[in-house]
Amino acid sequence: MKALQFHGKEDVRVEDVAEPSPQPGEVKLRNAYSGICGSDLHIYFAPEASGMDFSEPHPLTGATLPQILGHEFAGTVAEVGEGVTNVEVGDEVAVWGIYSCGECGACEKGLPNACEKISFHGVYSDGGGMAEYTTVTADRLHKLPDNVDLKMGALVEPMAVAWHAVNVSGAEAGATALVVGAGPIGFGAYFALKAKGIDKVIVSEPSPERRAALVAVGADHVVDPINGDLAGAVREMTGGRGVDFAYDASGNGPAFLQGIDLLGARGLMTVIALHEKAVEFNPTMLVMREKRICATLGYLQEVYDEVIAAMAEGKYDFTGWVETTNLEGVADAMQRLRAGRAMKILVEAV
Repeated sequence: MKALQFHGKEDVRVEDVAEPSPQPGEVKLRNAYSGICGSDLHIYFAPEASGMDFSEPHPLTGATLPQILGHEFAGTVAEVGEGVTNVEVGDEVAVWGIYSCGECGACEKGLPNACEKISFHGVYSDGGGMAEYTTVTADRLHKLPDNVDLKMGALVEPMAVAWHAVNVSGAEAGATALVVGAGPIGFGAYFALKAKGIDKVIVSEPSPERRAALVAVGADHVVDPINGDLAGAVREMTGGRGVDFAYDASGNGPAFLQGIDLLGARGLMTVIALHEKAVEFNPTMLVMREKRICATLGYLQEVYDEVIAAMAEGKYDFTGWVETTNLEGVADAMQRLRAGRAMKILVEAV
């Protein structure tokens, strides 16, 4: 079968690899779409900063390079292994792809997404979504309802990243919020906040194309933080009090610091993005108004069900900011995404 394999920094190749067969408890999927994620960009352009040591076999999966990419994916059940009863051939599913050890402090707390040895299917594992087929254990599968198609299914994973961040922050209806960065995770944070009844949401984004795309799906308060007056917009929306919650979906140091500055008393900044560069700041900027910072990684499995339900209820609009490419187009897509010339790109596996 055809698969997109990562061999090292800025080196991906479409190659013929062996077609997998499901073992007991596993399912073979015919992959449909797989999203290119910000994490994929880190892996492709700066693998040393990705959090994965590709020089050694992964301690949980035993995987080594080359690696089939694609951890944001959906597909159709093509074959079921012995003992599988929760899905059947023909079911369309999204895949929760986290691998965790079950033994570390995070896992003991019920946080497999923060496992000390974490990996993801399609990051450092046996297979991924950017191939014609892959096999996964059946307990990772989440069925898609009739009104959630396979393209939307491939977007469950990135939307779950943002939904989980909003869950962890504790934001509730009536709060005010600032989303820093309008990439796919920023879009996801906006949709999650709105779905939870938080109507006063400002999104900060310097790219005019991304601002326009967000306005097109219904956002009322989208501000250019460089040429616009973001602080003024926050003052107007909050009566000068500052926002209750901010979400860093930018991975940009100055934008992150600006978000902290615009928090109100006991406001909470939740960091979702990966930062390739260190950020220097004086913690006293937190102390004087008891501001707080937390961070989130990935999602818990139940978040997939919450996001799929929200999609089925029409809480997401992917019009105008999601496009597709094929396996041969991935390297170019990586460059376009890195340069900010695209929003979200799904890779057609076949």
